[in-house]
Amino acid sequence: MVMVDGSMGGGQLVRTAATFAALTGESVEVTDVRGAREEAGLKRQHVAALEAVAAACDADLAGAEVGSERVAVDPGALDGGETRIDVGTAGSVPLILDAVLPLAARLEAPYRVTVSGGTDVQWAPPLDYLTEVKLPVLRAHGLDASVTPTRRGFYPAGGGAVTLTVRPSTLTALDLRERGRLRHLAVESAASESLREADVAARQADAAVEALQSTAAVPVLRESAYDETASSGSVVTVVAAYEHVRAGFSALGERGTPAEAVAEDAVESFRAFDRTAASTDAHLADQLLPYLALAGGVYTTPERTAHLETHADLLGTFGFDVDVADADGVVRVSR
Repeated sequence: MVMVDGSMGGGQLVRTAATFAALTGESVEVTDVRGAREEAGLKRQHVAALEAVAAACDADLAGAEVGSERVAVDPGALDGGETRIDVGTAGSVPLILDAVLPLAARLEAPYRVTVSGGTDVQWAPPLDYLTEVKLPVLRAHGLDASVTPTRRGFYPAGGGAVTLTVRPSTLTALDLRERGRLRHLAVESAASESLREADVAARQADAAVEALQSTAAVPVLRESAYDETASSGSVVTVVAAYEHVRAGFSALGERGTPAEAVAEDAVESFRAFDRTAASTDAHLADQLLPYLALAGGVYTTPERTAHLETHADLLGTFGFDVDVADADGVVRVSR
């Protein structure tokens, strides 16, 4: 059994430990779950991720309940199937789906999971980052997966719903040493229907497009939409499509913050990244680690984050050694 010290990180350690238990067929036990956090133990979104992975491989779970500081996963065969999971809170749906996506590398049959919860919330990649940044990059390297959103969910009620279908896939190496030239930019802006009268989604999109057009001499695409949601909210994502890879930069609307200021936050994050020579943004660098572990490759990122290092260390526990090293003003990640 693989033993993991959960105090070294947060929910990511739990999700990835379950994912790699399913991928390798090795049982795993995570102790002192989120032990360094103010509220230790599993939260509902962590339990939901465990359930999503377990359903794909008929795993036995022990301790998979809210508040538990120890959880064990004993996986079976990755036979796929179909399941539905309701987080019951605004816990991040994209993070739960992140735990499922790598299973494609070992699946014997397709697996479909519908998750209800928060699609666009703090401390997690928004839905548009998953669909417009991460998935296109992974599809270019062999992943066969599709995402069908039904509705968005903002904090605190959540209530969003997304269906992910993953199919048996042969992953190819992530050869992303360089990002190449910037081909185009895209702005994805969304807001609750209750904010339509204030033109929130349109204002976010317009402000972002205007700022980007003064920043880069490439086409800037624009999409804005309104959705019926249980709680009011908004989100804007700037997608940078480079020659070899994509990057994404998002901001969530907050009460009292003008839509234009929300857009500027996302645009400024893009500007800061574009000034570097890195091939992947910091979030993608972390999220690509499971695929790097499975298929090999190399990419660079602007900074060495605690998430990146903790994630790499965990993969080493399963026998997948990933090298994280400083190199010419960027951080090189390779296997």
